[in-house]
Amino acid sequence: MSFEIVEATIPEIQSAMDNGTITSKQLVLMYLERIAEHDKNGLTVNSVLEINPDALFIAESLDVERSLQGPRGPLHGIPVLLKDNINTGDKMHTSAGSLALANSFAGEDAFLVTKLREAGAVIMGKANMTEFANFMTNGMPSGYSSRGGQVLNPYNISTPTGGSSAGSAVAVACSFCAVSVGTETSGSILNPGNLGSVIGIKPTVGLLSRSGILPLSNTQDTPGPMARTVRDAVLLLNAMLGMDSSDAAMGTGAGRLHGDYTVFLDPNGLPGARIGIPRDYYFEELTDEQLALFNASVDRMRELGATIIDPADIRTARDIKYSSVVLNEFKTSLNAYLSQLGPGAPMRTLKDIIDFNHAHPTETLRFGQATLLDAEYTTSGTLTEPQYLRDRATDLRLCKELGMDATMREHQLDALLFPADFGVRITSRAGYPSIVVPSGYTSAGVPFGVTFAAQAYQEPVLIRLAYAYEQNYKVRRAPSLQSFIK
Repeated sequence: MSFEIVEATIPEIQSAMDNGTITSKQLVLMYLERIAEHDKNGLTVNSVLEINPDALFIAESLDVERSLQGPRGPLHGIPVLLKDNINTGDKMHTSAGSLALANSFAGEDAFLVTKLREAGAVIMGKANMTEFANFMTNGMPSGYSSRGGQVLNPYNISTPTGGSSAGSAVAVACSFCAVSVGTETSGSILNPGNLGSVIGIKPTVGLLSRSGILPLSNTQDTPGPMARTVRDAVLLLNAMLGMDSSDAAMGTGAGRLHGDYTVFLDPNGLPGARIGIPRDYYFEELTDEQLALFNASVDRMRELGATIIDPADIRTARDIKYSSVVLNEFKTSLNAYLSQLGPGAPMRTLKDIIDFNHAHPTETLRFGQATLLDAEYTTSGTLTEPQYLRDRATDLRLCKELGMDATMREHQLDALLFPADFGVRITSRAGYPSIVVPSGYTSAGVPFGVTFAAQAYQEPVLIRLAYAYEQNYKVRRAPSLQSFIK
């Protein structure tokens, strides 16, 4: 068998399976061997939390189906890792990285998992993540969970992985799977995507179902694909699409959805595009080296025919302050999720989790649980707090109407361009889509990306721009794991 899985794309894998070079079962075995060699040995990047005990049976069944009926589509036989806050109604746990939920089983698949299985994907396992999507405490490193330990950045182990979809990003970067699914509330796909040198698509809230995902914020949460190429990310996005009537946010996309987003993969998508750069506020934390990488990316887009409006500042950028929205929504959303797990679930409320952690401090409270305590004891769980109601309205006004909407209208923009993931504060509160794309590496080998962002349901525009940029400015490279093996 001669097939190289490192950096292998979905089209390449499908071609190899079609011509008999490899089977899905063999592919899963190759990924498992790579996980054993590099994720749990040598550098021990620790991105994979759990392996599906039925993965090989599922893959072999899909191989038989391919031989008899042909493939279902682009995801047939493709191994996928899921972030550990996404329900699977199988033999795997769903814990959000928490030891309190280490024995928690979901009664059924999340809506997006059902869609992936229907598309023929092999749910190979769960990826480690920042515990409770980095909403457990203050000062906990990104990528750390009490159940899974610390995820390391394979490009530079002294650099954070970003969070909270740390394992999803690192596993993709290291070719431990073909693609993975992350989730985002405020940067949890874009941040690890940037630091892991992978593509991360944070869709409009409402494009993909959130049903069956352990929540953080009812107004900002969304799942999204992570991949090594824009095309692979879009293929995974396609496979997760579908109307879920149980998720109220999905009704906002009526008339603006597409059944196949691959039609927007245009390598010539930059000429004529109007891209604005909000320099004020969003560049203050950049190093000189990062700024040079960003400016080089902008120059390349300009050379490829894009019209760059620089600056295209967002007038409300400095007015967007701390918001109590996520803190208030966490308790409400989590308790609703836990109540649906069934009478045998080990944890029924946020307070149960807090009490479990207090009873096992050595294992669970290495960094404390200050945020969990705030959510439990300073919020009512009814979303009636005046500050919450005011903050929700303020977020929409400053981030959407007077923020991104006003700026894009003023300059007639197709998209905004942010360095790394620095725009997440405004895009997440607006519920707007973003795509992060690798754009280079610092002298220390740390990845650096650029993020395209636009208004609601403008994924077609973002896909077109991100794909054109990627295809004409190919900079992504795989992490060198061999040098770390003991």
